[in-house]
Amino acid sequence: MDIRWDNLGEVSLASFGVTIAVVVLFSLAIAAWNRAGGLRGGAAGGGPARVAAGAAVLCFAACLAVAAYGIDLIVPG
Repeated sequence: MDIRWDNLGEVSLASFGVTIAVVVLFSLAIAAWNRAGGLRGGAAGGGPARVAAGAAVLCFAACLAVAAYGIDLIVPG
């Protein structure tokens, strides 16, 4: 059995980078959701709360998309 170390390194770096990106996106989503007022419904009020809520939704959607793509790569068929 022959191990291709360069390919192993590329996969390891890619998975590490994607992991860091998802953690940062999820953290930004939590911060934006908190700024938007969370489930209370915009205690800060007005436009900035809506922008923050939209940013939170986009970050959560990006995390979901990355997770779904990873599952699609793993599950055959």
